[in-house]
Amino acid sequence: MSARYEQGATCLLTLEHVTRCYDMNGQAVHALAGVDLQVAAGEFVAITGASGSGKSSLLNILGCLDRPSSGRYLIEGEDVAGFDDEATSDVRNRRIGFVFQSFHLLPRLTVLENVLLPLRFHRDPPADAGSRARELLARVGLAERAEHRPNELSGGQMQRAAIARALLLKPALLLADEPTGNLDSRSAADVLALIDEVHADGQTVVMVTHDHDIASRAPREVRLRDGRIEHDERR
Repeated sequence: MSARYEQGATCLLTLEHVTRCYDMNGQAVHALAGVDLQVAAGEFVAITGASGSGKSSLLNILGCLDRPSSGRYLIEGEDVAGFDDEATSDVRNRRIGFVFQSFHLLPRLTVLENVLLPLRFHRDPPADAGSRARELLARVGLAERAEHRPNELSGGQMQRAAIARALLLKPALLLADEPTGNLDSRSAADVLALIDEVHADGQTVVMVTHDHDIASRAPREVRLRDGRIEHDERR
């Protein structure tokens, strides 16, 4: 049974009977098979499950990188199905911050320029974006690395820079996809501590992970199996 968000909390994300079916060489593959999920503003949710359980498909839909085959996905009460390509891109840029396993920093740009990348897709960039970018770099411990290139950083530093970039425009949702997958244990601990801190400040976080120890840090775990929610637990 899927747990509902806490009474009185504002619902940020709603999935209603969401399915995602892919055509693989003429054969239908059901990656998601009727998912109902609600995430409240300010929650920290870990999405877990075995390989092939539907984690990536669910994350792609939550991040507006893909659309359901059927069912509805609402962000702050707005049905994503009603968005055209431009509106969908705007949602991804302004309302959602992404942290990926592979960092996705551009090697030719400095760390500061990488953090400022979301402004390139923003029609009306905030006037204080530059100062906010530097404040975020200080927050993640990279103030002195602002003018360095990504290849001059460790893996943990690159991931912290990616988190700063994801938070630049104060998104409603932070999506983290296996954020420690390419890190050593010490760097992973630093990144997870930073995500904990971001959540403690009131940020909504949805994190996909295959590691149960990492998932246990989240107050809520949603476990998928064969494209369905097998377990939804608040700790």
